[in-house]
Amino acid sequence: MAGWMHRSRVAIALMIGAMLSLAGCGSGSHQPIDYSGPVADWTFTGGAEGGGHFSPLTQITAGNVGQLKEAWTYHIGLMTNAPAMSSPTFEATPIVADGKMFVCSGLGRIVALDPTTGKQVWAFDQKADPKGTYLLNCRGVTYYHDARAAPGAVCASRIFSGTIDGKLMALDAATGRPCEDFGRDGRLNLLDGLGKTQLGDLAISSAPVIADDLVIVGGRIPDNMRVDVPAGVVRAFDVHTGKLVWAWNPLPPGRSDKEVAAEGEPYIRATPNVWAPMAVDAARHMLFLPTGNAAPDHVGITRHGLDYLSSSVVALDTRTGEMKWHFQTVHHDLWDYDVPSQPVLFDLERGGRKIPALAQSTKVGHIFILDRETGQPLFPVVEKPVPQTGGLPGEKLSPTQPFPANPAFIVRRDLSEKDIWGFTPWDRGKCRDMFRNADWKGVFTPPSTRGVITFPSFMGATNWGGVAIDQASQVMIVNTTQVPAIVTMVPRKQADERMAKGDMMLPAIGAPYANTMQPMLSPLGAPCISPPWGTLLAIDLKTGKRLWEEPLGTTRDVAPFPLWFKWGVPNLGGSVVTASGLVFIGATTDNYLRAFDIRTGKMLWKGRLPGGGQATPMTFRLTKNGKQYVVIAAGGHKYLGTKVSDTLVAYALGD
Repeated sequence: MAGWMHRSRVAIALMIGAMLSLAGCGSGSHQPIDYSGPVADWTFTGGAEGGGHFSPLTQITAGNVGQLKEAWTYHIGLMTNAPAMSSPTFEATPIVADGKMFVCSGLGRIVALDPTTGKQVWAFDQKADPKGTYLLNCRGVTYYHDARAAPGAVCASRIFSGTIDGKLMALDAATGRPCEDFGRDGRLNLLDGLGKTQLGDLAISSAPVIADDLVIVGGRIPDNMRVDVPAGVVRAFDVHTGKLVWAWNPLPPGRSDKEVAAEGEPYIRATPNVWAPMAVDAARHMLFLPTGNAAPDHVGITRHGLDYLSSSVVALDTRTGEMKWHFQTVHHDLWDYDVPSQPVLFDLERGGRKIPALAQSTKVGHIFILDRETGQPLFPVVEKPVPQTGGLPGEKLSPTQPFPANPAFIVRRDLSEKDIWGFTPWDRGKCRDMFRNADWKGVFTPPSTRGVITFPSFMGATNWGGVAIDQASQVMIVNTTQVPAIVTMVPRKQADERMAKGDMMLPAIGAPYANTMQPMLSPLGAPCISPPWGTLLAIDLKTGKRLWEEPLGTTRDVAPFPLWFKWGVPNLGGSVVTASGLVFIGATTDNYLRAFDIRTGKMLWKGRLPGGGQATPMTFRLTKNGKQYVVIAAGGHKYLGTKVSDTLVAYALGD
């Protein structure tokens, strides 16, 4: 009886603690709404053509953010014909322009809404074919206005959107009807001119960019499926007609697409693709590309030097596609550490002057700050020796890798056996067995047939959400995930035999190895590393110092009550910062949108979402007598284990 009473008291204490830790924040006296501040649209998915997720709005402050209430919701529709192994996800960041909000879904649906009510103005259904594609998503659309067009002209303002089956649509922003002068009835088939293709070979998940009256688009090529995938070419089309103006294939020096002309192919295949958002510096006619891997992700033996520009930031001339500079973040990448996020353009204040800069977050957990005119690091980068033993026969490893010299810009944790964790001695022991039965010599341990721990995992320490920068205070906000994974390489013959029996693995057809890839989780489903498993942190870009780092998210929605702890959880999405000193972010595996004080890292408010907030929020205020709204797609994510939804949610201050 005494033991039962003791356990009951412990359970009650846990319940009370959990309830207190999850109680709403920001309560207090009601403050009247201040209408004296600025108004601002959100014309680009990244907040600006150079990204940064920054808004000059000030109506919502640290003092009144606790008064945020749900203003409206909109349901964009769920994908009902998704293939069994795919993940339909609503991850889009809406844009606001011409008095309308524009947003897309993975199924090819594009809608215009009244931004203050969420009422639908028009909808266009592309009905994209999901076969062959496992991530069914659209993270944003692109707005273009032709200043030379007559007022009220058809398609004077256009919405461009890519699809999961390789199409590029141009719609009239006023009506949603296809712009018939663009391509064929408002559509380009981006598979045309790409050479031999299969189902799922090209998907457009990131919003295109506009520069010099060109619409420029990259695309996602299948990972780890086969060696002979299409080229990762970036193409620029006339914004009015859809005519191809230039194409850039990320080739090493001395290689030319003319080599394959006799084979009937337009481009050398299997070059690095550009699936993440690009950035534009219109004044300098510069386009900045975050590149992925040459195929396949974990085997470099068959690449034959085509990964020269993989896992890099590349600057092109927007008018010609000519390369101006490149900076490689991982040499001969064998870990799926492709650059996953938009390069963020900002002016770095140093010594009384402003330097045109670029911030690039990476999966490996390194953040590089570069001069965007030259590509040279503005904070030192050093080449450090990395592990060279235990890899695959015939693999030529890079002896060194680039590391930020300043540890503030390394946002992954260290990993050793002492960090292995579990709820109980039993599951901790299982995790320790996994650790001991795989290779781990530190970050960049070569892939092997024994199995290698990748930390960060293929999800990355950061992913497509990227970073947000407050231009005035020069503070950068980063959300991180800290979860290891195990990648095991399987020799070709053995892999083919196992797959014929139904074993699941990434086939890498044409390569000497296939591979399996699994998050390093205990039998109880928790990461095998001590928490926090996700954090939110702030870096002062003027001084290069960390300001704060806090656990991001709780175990609610992934653990039974009362096991709801503020441990920080895996997250996928990005943040937005406002001139009033607030950071808004969803992203976590619990279904909340949160607001933090950018100065201290203190959480000030959270709003319950109808699904996982695996998206990047945005904010806008249309008129002087209007309210500031914060909007996020609460679409969830199948593979992250969050609740799937089709809901766009808007918040504003209560009256």
